[in-house]
Amino acid sequence: MDIIPILLLAAGQSRRMGGADKLMQEIDGMPLLRRTALRAIPVAPVIAALPPAPHPRHGALVGLTLDIVEVPDAAEGMNASLRRAVAALPPEAPAAMILLADLPDLTESDLNTVRRAVDFSQKNLIWRGATEDGQPGHPVVFHRCLFPQLLALRGDQGAQPLVRDHADRVALVPLPGQHARTDLDTPEAWADWRARQQ
Repeated sequence: MDIIPILLLAAGQSRRMGGADKLMQEIDGMPLLRRTALRAIPVAPVIAALPPAPHPRHGALVGLTLDIVEVPDAAEGMNASLRRAVAALPPEAPAAMILLADLPDLTESDLNTVRRAVDFSQKNLIWRGATEDGQPGHPVVFHRCLFPQLLALRGDQGAQPLVRDHADRVALVPLPGQHARTDLDTPEAWADWRARQQ
């Protein structure tokens, strides 16, 4: 099976968290960022996009087997991270899996499910995790032919415009429950999620 690197996007500014860093919130005794990385590393090589050091997020990944790229223009939004991470891909990468670091319900098994769904013999160029009832979410795998378009993205929309442009070549991959869409961007979302874990 082709090796599809994982691009872990973790340079965002947590603007809606009231001053707290959502990726440094503790789950299972560790920062969310480290927990997400530990779920990704067994699946494929990981490239993590982080704010420039010194930054606490670097400390969250100490000792892990992954590559780090710094995003000095992270204030621009998600696409700055995306561009830096895509530019760091090995030249032979046939595709890349984009993984946001603030999706606490995604498991190693979920990532493997999406990876195994990638089939280069079909017409699809994008493979996207979805909820069990078919709502599109994360992670998202992009065929290498889309890398130039990913490198051209600007702003904070992520790759949504690219996904829309190729809507007829997107394969949805159902994952359990709401795993593909549960993100924690606000203190209220964190409180609700923690309450559901008890």
